Amino acid sequence: MNAPASAADTLRSTLAGVLDGLPPRQAASAVERLISNYRGDTPTNAPILRDRADVAAYAAYRMPATFEAVRAALEAFADAVPEWVPGSHVDVGGGTGAATWAVAATWDGERPVTVLDWAEPALALGREIAGSHPALRGAAWRRARIGAALEVPETDLVTVSYVLNELSGPDRAALVDAAAAARSVVIVEAGTPAGYERIIEARDRLIAAGFRVAAPCPHSAACPIVPGTDWCHFAARVSRSSLHRQVKGGSLAYEDEKFSYVAATRLPAEPAPARIVRRPQIRKGQVLLDLCEADERLRRTTVTRRHGDLYKAARDAEWGDAWPPPGDDQAVS
Repeated sequence: MNAPASAADTLRSTLAGVLDGLPPRQAASAVERLISNYRGDTPTNAPILRDRADVAAYAAYRMPATFEAVRAALEAFADAVPEWVPGSHVDVGGGTGAATWAVAATWDGERPVTVLDWAEPALALGREIAGSHPALRGAAWRRARIGAALEVPETDLVTVSYVLNELSGPDRAALVDAAAAARSVVIVEAGTPAGYERIIEARDRLIAAGFRVAAPCPHSAACPIVPGTDWCHFAARVSRSSLHRQVKGGSLAYEDEKFSYVAATRLPAEPAPARIVRRPQIRKGQVLLDLCEADERLRRTTVTRRHGDLYKAARDAEWGDAWPPPGDDQAVS
């Protein structure tokens, strides 16, 4: 696999160049307006990204976070299908193509890539940005209405990131059905209760279409979370740009992007035995892990010093990791 940091660094430097000539205040104002639109609960009937200024500002602000969230989901998926490399990739509603960068960071080599979106300015900028990544220079950027009339080209892998929230219920269902023509589908949404609900809706639809869940769930049965009581989500660390700090205030060099996702496939897959679904709690001589387990239940387990190497692994474990670590079959009751 490629080193994700290298791809992330290339993306950040390319996006910095895209902002050249756009006054910082104008960029920050565009981002604030666009964030307000994207966070709305009402599906949109027109592209939100209207012109290059909109797209440049929003890409510089959002692409690094989208890249890290999608990359984290893809890494978990790749762990479940370790012998598989997608031969082709379609990014539905991909905008400026953050998910294409994440796929290129997860699997080596070049492959046919198609980005579908209905915002021509986003496609144009995505094509420009992709010129700085050798594996993406030949990608096709096509305008398409994302909804009931969507036709997805034949492909191995479909990604859909931060798109379902922009669609009506019928259009969400149509998108998932169209994506299900691929061998594998990875869908990422915001890590909010509403985002999780959209992921569960898509997950159920993919399972009904004959897919098995490869990540994050260790099974393809119903989610054990009682609706309305909690939601499944994870976090990806993102380096903050000066634009991030200007829009959000504060001085931290990073932030955590919260996201929910499902990776489903028609391929043979080996899901994690269990998944850490909350940030591990490290206490004196012990680590508390909240797990989603293969027997379709949520459980908290305590790993102590007496567990030896497993305790060391627990101290290094991160939210979203598979558990136990690969090659360690020691169970903790």
